[in-house]
Amino acid sequence: MMKYPTCLAHMACLLLLCLSLPLQAQQYEQVGDYQVHYSAVSTSFLSEEVAAEHGIQRSPAMALVNVSVLEALEDGTMRAVNAPVSGKVGTVGDSSPTPLSFRSLRTGDSVSQVAVFRIIEGEPMRFDLEVRHDRNQPPAEVGFIQRFTIDR
Repeated sequence: MMKYPTCLAHMACLLLLCLSLPLQAQQYEQVGDYQVHYSAVSTSFLSEEVAAEHGIQRSPAMALVNVSVLEALEDGTMRAVNAPVSGKVGTVGDSSPTPLSFRSLRTGDSVSQVAVFRIIEGEPMRFDLEVRHDRNQPPAEVGFIQRFTIDR
């Protein structure tokens, strides 16, 4: 089990080294004793090696959503939780968003759920996610809106 600052440092390292994401891209929601961390970036930010290792297509027209969950323990430490994720993405007001296909990505003690999707340039994209952080509780609903640009 990791202490809170160490766990946050590990998560930041995971994001920087494994997915090459900028730190400001990371956001989270507190759900009881759990932190649901999420971010979405263009797959072109991934290094060729990381993309090949995880079977992710690098493209300025594709993006990746990354979700990870940390649980606060009684002793003040945090631990990574394998939390299945389902969800959809579409433009704001879209009546038929596209389902996201998540898969697990493990690095050391950390586990993330990742899904790749096509960017709709210049349009705000809405993400509606269900995160099964605790099998004894209903899934946490996490939603966010983000706009992407395609670098040509």
